[in-house]
Amino acid sequence: MGESPAPLYARVKQMIALQIQNGTWPPHHRVPSESELVTQLGFSRMTINRALRELTAEGLLVRMQGVGTFVAEPKSQSALFEVHNIADEIAARGHRHTCKVMVLKEEAAGSERALALDMREGQRVFHSLIVHYENDIPVQIEDRFVNAQVAPDYLRQDFTLQTPYAYLSQVAPLTEGEHVVEAILAEADECRLFQI
Repeated sequence: MGESPAPLYARVKQMIALQIQNGTWPPHHRVPSESELVTQLGFSRMTINRALRELTAEGLLVRMQGVGTFVAEPKSQSALFEVHNIADEIAARGHRHTCKVMVLKEEAAGSERALALDMREGQRVFHSLIVHYENDIPVQIEDRFVNAQVAPDYLRQDFTLQTPYAYLSQVAPLTEGEHVVEAILAEADECRLFQI
């Protein structure tokens, strides 16, 4: 007994996925409407709708109510990033971690900072600027802003004994984050802190 043919909606999914995979429909490309796909592909509207719904659930498409359906950005193939305590990383290499607290103060959140921390402009934030050393060589400048409501005792900590990462992991464990990496020229203050 032979294999039964794929359901019609699965064939539509394959046809659309092929357009995406071969680059005919790049990310952000507006996919034809359901009625246009009915005309182009010759399948019922119900079949087209199911294929689009499943492709959306699988992350290949993004549907925007009243706007249309678009090809989604490709998902990153890398694993989730992990955030590590710099003191632990240095100790794991058998080296000595020390740090110098350059700034530890309260500020009012400006518009950009408020947006990044999901708070209102003008709300209290704590700002710390700490230089981390590995065997007395500066290796990291940590410029951190913390929502004062999340960690109200932040300014009372001695960050030469416990890193901000270790403290915040106890009082407000990280549940989600955004990892941004960029290469920029060091500013004069950073050169001074890195002793370069």
